[in-house]
Amino acid sequence: MRSPKLAALELKRFGRGRLPRAALVALLLLPLLYGALYLWSFWDPYGRLDRIPVALVNDDRGAEAAGRQVRAGDDITEGLRDSKVFDWHETSAAEARRGVEDGTYYLSLTMPPDLSKRIASSSGGSPETGALQVHTNDANNYIVGQISRTVFSEVRSSASTHATRTFLDRIYVSFSDLHDQTAKAAAGATDLKNGLGKAKKGSKDLADGLKDAKAGSGKLAGGIKKLDKGSNDLQSGSQQVAAGTQTLADKVNGAAGSVRPYLKDNGKTIGAAARLVSDSTRAVRKHLATLVRTAPAAAAGARTASADLDSVYRARCQELPIPDPACPQLKKAKEAAADVARIAGDVNTLVQQQNGDLGKLDGQLAALQKQADNLARHAPSLSKDLDSAVAKINKLNSGAHQVASGAKRLHTGLSTARTGATDLDTGVGKLKTGAGTLRSGIVKLSDGAGTLAGGLHEGVGKIPDYDKKDRDQRTGVMADPVQLASRSAHPAPNYGTGFAPYFIPLSLWVGAMVAYMLIQPLSRRALAAGSSAWRITLAGWLPVAAIGVLQTAALMAVLHWAIGLQMVRAAGTLGFLALVTCCFAAIVQWLNARFGAAGRILVLALLMLQLTSAGGTYPVQTSPGFFNAIHPWLPMSYVVDGLRRLITGGGLGPVWTACAVLLAFTAGALALTALSARSKQVWTLERLHPELTL
Repeated sequence: MRSPKLAALELKRFGRGRLPRAALVALLLLPLLYGALYLWSFWDPYGRLDRIPVALVNDDRGAEAAGRQVRAGDDITEGLRDSKVFDWHETSAAEARRGVEDGTYYLSLTMPPDLSKRIASSSGGSPETGALQVHTNDANNYIVGQISRTVFSEVRSSASTHATRTFLDRIYVSFSDLHDQTAKAAAGATDLKNGLGKAKKGSKDLADGLKDAKAGSGKLAGGIKKLDKGSNDLQSGSQQVAAGTQTLADKVNGAAGSVRPYLKDNGKTIGAAARLVSDSTRAVRKHLATLVRTAPAAAAGARTASADLDSVYRARCQELPIPDPACPQLKKAKEAAADVARIAGDVNTLVQQQNGDLGKLDGQLAALQKQADNLARHAPSLSKDLDSAVAKINKLNSGAHQVASGAKRLHTGLSTARTGATDLDTGVGKLKTGAGTLRSGIVKLSDGAGTLAGGLHEGVGKIPDYDKKDRDQRTGVMADPVQLASRSAHPAPNYGTGFAPYFIPLSLWVGAMVAYMLIQPLSRRALAAGSSAWRITLAGWLPVAAIGVLQTAALMAVLHWAIGLQMVRAAGTLGFLALVTCCFAAIVQWLNARFGAAGRILVLALLMLQLTSAGGTYPVQTSPGFFNAIHPWLPMSYVVDGLRRLITGGGLGPVWTACAVLLAFTAGALALTALSARSKQVWTLERLHPELTL
């Protein structure tokens, strides 16, 4: 009997009653239930996260930064509610802890009281990071905890980006403020430059004026020195004259009787003394007039120089926003000029205060001069008019004493004036030197102000001035400078599509495993009839392979039209899965034929090894070394790789490799089954009484 006919006879057994037919239907639908239910449950778990109850605690008290209220907790809470990532339940902290502990909530997210304060601190002197608090309980569900870490990482990133945008926006606003203030500083530096240009001209005029004042003060000091020397001579001479006139008067008054012979004998001497008094008086009057004439001019010049220097000091050191570097020297010069002006004023005041005395003195000197001239003219004839002469001598004596007293006061005043004039000349000299230094400093300051103004104007051009649109664009880039441009060459639209290459071969293996629980791997009739080993092998394999093809068709129809599995290469997928189910049927047949009841356990063990080493969930490289070692030697490893390319797309190299491997496994398994069939044709005591039956 041929193998197809033997296979058909094996299948006819399931049509002899309701229970066998129900078993056959269950056998056909078992991979469908196994694979479809698994994929359906895993199809899109991330799309249903809004059904997971999560506690949301907002304890944030808010904060104030730059005059604005910061409510980070409220903003995050509102964003989470709008996102609908989880089923959010706003609760208190205590209720959230209890809910996570007893399983009411899978996890909780808490905004601490100082969240806004910490975020707002980025604009202060002590910035701090804000922390969102996540509490999970793996006793509720481990996977939810893993998913929450991914979701809350995005929440944290979004909150950090928002805080960074706020911080950077303040920086760019500060750039604009800095630009405006620098522009004002540049304008001020330009005004300073212009003002220093005027100050430079004024300092030149001041230096020239002080140069003239120095020459005048030198002349004044020299004139007063001469006056002082002349007044000293005048004092000495007037005292001598007074002493002489006193002696003369005493003699005349004491010896009027005997004076006539004296006058007669000394008439020439008296005339010579009178002419000496007249000449000395004339010289004193000349020096006195010079003092009265020059003192006011010298005082006025000193005051003018002091006032000019004081104006320069106020303009450069008190009114400018940036004080002149030469201000310390200018201040010393101003104080020296004030001292000189005061001394010159004192001299002038002395002259003005003594002007009456000087006038009197000048009158007295004039009178003395006149009297001395008269005496000199009449001296030869004094003896002729003794009484008149005695009266004139007494009058001359009185005038001489008055002149001596006035000459003494004049000498004292001129000594003081001489000291003041010397100090005035020294002070004006210092002013002249200081004015030169001031002029040089102002020239340098003017050049520096020009450089400063140019640099500030250049800096204004380099400092960015951002408007709101520019700030928004730049803060967006700086807050999140690196974007993840993720692109998948052949993306799986959902979780279920990604896991389909793993669950589909699993369900087909289970289908073959259960099929050989109902169908004998080797036909007993064929064994008893002495059929060939290959015919017996194919007779046991073809029914399960046919059932496997039907299982594949039913499974893929439901996955595609009911659940929504989309395949890039649908026809190729179906053909490949037909080869897969035939290969799995051959392997399961051999294990059952060779090892009997123990083979069923080996089928299950081999399934476990393939599931753990195929790389259907995590890359096999992440598994321990044992699974990496067995990965290339098991058929499901190649089936998973091939299905991925057929369902989601990509090169077909792994598909052709998998086809070759599956054909090799199929041929090898059938050959081994044929060997087992040949050995089974000989009945042994072990076959008649097996040690284990299932």
